[in-house]
Amino acid sequence: MTEDATTTRRGRAKARRRQARAVRREARAVRREARAVRRRRPGPTSGFAMLPWLLLGLGSFSNLVQGETPNPWFGGIGLFVFNSLYISVVFRAFHPMARNSAATWWSLAGMAVMTFGLGGAYGGSWLLFFPLFGLACGTVLRGRNLALVGAPLTVAVAVVAAVHDGWGAVTIAYGTVISMLVTAAILALSETVVELHSTRQELARSAVEEERLRFSRDLHDLLGHTLSVIVVKSEAARRLAPRDMDAALEQVTDIESVGRQALREIREAVTGYRDSSLSTELDRARSALTAAGIEPVVRQSGPPLGPRTEALLGWVVREAVTNAVRHSGATRCEITVHGAPEQVRLVITDDGRGVRSAPAGGTGGEGTGGRGTGLRGLTERLAAAGGSLEAGPAPRGGFRVTAVLPVDPATDAPTDAAASLMESERPA
Repeated sequence: MTEDATTTRRGRAKARRRQARAVRREARAVRREARAVRRRRPGPTSGFAMLPWLLLGLGSFSNLVQGETPNPWFGGIGLFVFNSLYISVVFRAFHPMARNSAATWWSLAGMAVMTFGLGGAYGGSWLLFFPLFGLACGTVLRGRNLALVGAPLTVAVAVVAAVHDGWGAVTIAYGTVISMLVTAAILALSETVVELHSTRQELARSAVEEERLRFSRDLHDLLGHTLSVIVVKSEAARRLAPRDMDAALEQVTDIESVGRQALREIREAVTGYRDSSLSTELDRARSALTAAGIEPVVRQSGPPLGPRTEALLGWVVREAVTNAVRHSGATRCEITVHGAPEQVRLVITDDGRGVRSAPAGGTGGEGTGGRGTGLRGLTERLAAAGGSLEAGPAPRGGFRVTAVLPVDPATDAPTDAAASLMESERPA
């Protein structure tokens, strides 16, 4: 009894260690995907992209150096303070919490004071600080705040510029409002695209995790009671064997019966899980693609298929759609099933990034030259059934998976898993 308990504890400890390693692998995969999303982020990604616009102040700096600016100390200090505040604001603008903080708003207020002070005092090239200030406002302001600040700012800029430059004030005011609006639009679009990428990755992970949980829950419900009965009867047989061999043999007979029943139930569960109809898999694919923001187009024609053919094509649909959801970045996925008297052809095409789409360490087909672990296994299974599977870049971009199987409903057999279980169920 002590040895059995020790063995059980060791087995549980090993299982826990395997589970912990699996969790760490999943966490590393999530971090890799997050880094891939950040690398794909469009538009400006940091305040460094805003720094070249400071070159607009070179004219003012040149005036200071050449002594053409009255009160050069005021102008020099103002130029230094404005540039410092500008750098602080644009770098803080790329961090949501810092962008909405009070320090950022006070920095913008300080920039407004320096911009109107320098532009109003000197005019000329100093008026170019107004578009620069508008650009800084565009990095911080969004939505209603942009309208509340932009309208009065444009009017005030036009008035100050008109005093120094007459009709040239139109150019300064126009440059100010355009720089503010365009910057805000580009950064808002960039943030939206990043959120969409993150949402798509999360939807793909959720779909995979939900399917894993569903299958593990089904197996737990199926085997939990059966295995408990087997363990209890085995302990009873071990205790009865020294005293009553007939009673122990009766317990062993019960164990055999329960085991056979468990094998039948497992066969039914696996058959139901792996041999679901092709129409069911197509419905699931349509649902998964729609949830991931990919437009599904499904076409099916031809005579009814046999169980084995439907099971194999269903697995191809599931694998290809999973790869499209997780790796492709596609907006449209077409699934075409065309049956003929001799063979059935399944073609799945998306308009994603093809073989460059999968993140590092991926296991799917796309991004791995079309020969990931899943597609390799499917290729072997289809070849064993007399068919073929090809995966790779589509002629017009994206990724294509093509499966061809002979149609022979009369000889369709159960899937590999069910067949192996039935073989193991036969008495020796």
